[in-house]
Amino acid sequence: QRMIKSLLKKIINKTGYSLIANHNKPAKNWFTMDRALARTARRINEVHTVIDVGASDGRWSAACMRAFPKANYLLVEAQSRHTTGLEALKTEHPNVDYVIAVAGPSDGKVFFDDSDPFGGQAKTAIDTSENTTELPQISLDNEIHRKSLKGPFLLKLDTHGYEIPILEGAKELLKQAELVIIETYNFKLTDSSLRYWEMTKYMEEQGFAPIELVDFMLREKDQAFWQMDTFYIRKDHAVFKYNKYK
Repeated sequence: QRMIKSLLKKIINKTGYSLIANHNKPAKNWFTMDRALARTARRINEVHTVIDVGASDGRWSAACMRAFPKANYLLVEAQSRHTTGLEALKTEHPNVDYVIAVAGPSDGKVFFDDSDPFGGQAKTAIDTSENTTELPQISLDNEIHRKSLKGPFLLKLDTHGYEIPILEGAKELLKQAELVIIETYNFKLTDSSLRYWEMTKYMEEQGFAPIELVDFMLREKDQAFWQMDTFYIRKDHAVFKYNKYK
């Protein structure tokens, strides 16, 4: 194999081109959502209900079902443009339900920037700009009671800087959560949002510690580290009692 590589290199060099190793590509891509979900499913106790906040058209929940096929799923999505996809997923899977609303600290109304169909951002203050719409807001604690959803819970947040208001409305849910997956950022997206190390400190105060970091993303503008998904499990989990490499 080494001889073949050497021969190919000589042939390519004669053409005036050269081979350059791609050091940005990991040899083994362990740090993906699918692999982390599979690993975590083996670590934690049973998950009875998955709460997917920022569900868009349900594609993340569909992938999560490979790791947690027996769980019930509640998908929370702010943008009604995804209703068709959510309805299709619900029709295909009887364990799926969804609600079109913004998750937040309490039931009520909130302004939401819906200019990006797979992004979007809730606003903590009144905003009447062109792409901002007033939408219903729900607290996750109230919603799980309304729908009689039972723990243990898996909570996933893809909410672009609005994480703390949502978590403040999910205190009871967090007490029964085995796993929380949060899209965390290296930059402050809003004045009130947390960067990934600040989010980890906040989650530690709620009784959780990070166990997986996946799907790293660089910023398009300058390739600076932008975001990743962080998996938090309960900090008293047995995995943290062993502190050696092997």
